[in-house]
Amino acid sequence: MSMTRRERLAAAVRGDPVDRPPVALWRHFPVDDQNPEQLARSAAAFQAQYDWDFVKFTPASSFCVEDWGCRAVYRGHPEGTSEYVARPVATPADWRRLEPLDPHVGALGAQITAVRRVRELLDDDIMLLVTVFSPISQAKNLIGGGLEIVHMRRYKPELYAALEVITETTVRFVRAALAAGADGVFYAMQRCAADVLSEAEYREICRPLDLQILEAVHAAGAAHSVAPFIMLHLHGLHTYFEIAADYPAQALNWHDRDTGPGLAEGARRFPGLVVGGLSQRDMIEGSPAQIQALARQAIDSMAGRRMCLSTGCVMQTTTPWGNIRALRDVVSSNAA
Repeated sequence: MSMTRRERLAAAVRGDPVDRPPVALWRHFPVDDQNPEQLARSAAAFQAQYDWDFVKFTPASSFCVEDWGCRAVYRGHPEGTSEYVARPVATPADWRRLEPLDPHVGALGAQITAVRRVRELLDDDIMLLVTVFSPISQAKNLIGGGLEIVHMRRYKPELYAALEVITETTVRFVRAALAAGADGVFYAMQRCAADVLSEAEYREICRPLDLQILEAVHAAGAAHSVAPFIMLHLHGLHTYFEIAADYPAQALNWHDRDTGPGLAEGARRFPGLVVGGLSQRDMIEGSPAQIQALARQAIDSMAGRRMCLSTGCVMQTTTPWGNIRALRDVVSSNAA
């Protein structure tokens, strides 16, 4: 049997037989990500070269906070991420200065333009996921130095007022992104970890805001008569897997090779598609043969069901092309 990309992903989410396991990598496009047309063209070219089963659209993380006064510049980081050189929050009182943003103007508007353009460049059968950062992840970038956690514990009313503004703005953005042609979101949870917050803190303060955004994604999809696709991303080590596993999403991506649980155990604790099997370091330091061996181990651990081959986080820009091709090609030998 031969499946379209959308059919393959849908079957994999359900745990039904697939013609081959889905596979996808995503990466930053530094400097290109400062221009909507260049970002869209680079993402489309990456997809055309490797034929992934979906496109995770990856902007600079500053896109969602730039209109509040953040500024970031690219200085050669191998992940393709930029460094923040200006932030609008310095004191607790500064949180209350944030106001909801219009997603159709400024940096947010540029990202919507990029979403609309990349949708034009992709085949209709390719699912497009836009990157959305959780409110506490955005707050991290607005102040820097981990001080959002200090303020959460010492100046909760001020920080929470800002988190509500960030949440409202993010809801507006996801509505605009789905209207522009996105099929869903890649929801990045960068502070859902024991080395940052206690589980009780995350559940009390952050979880309700996460759910408000995810519910808005579902509602926006319903408004366009589509079922939006949500992929969660748990970033870092010591993450609270059980928090994310309870969210209304079809897929979950985490650093399964670097922290627990493993892919198969994660599939026992999360009912949807588990996304991973390799680490960033595997893809950089391994040989093509080693990459394929690790990929086959991941496929075998899941019996080829309810999984998508990928890395636990964004592919580094220094990843050898031969290793990328090796990962992409390994699923061909598993085609039904």
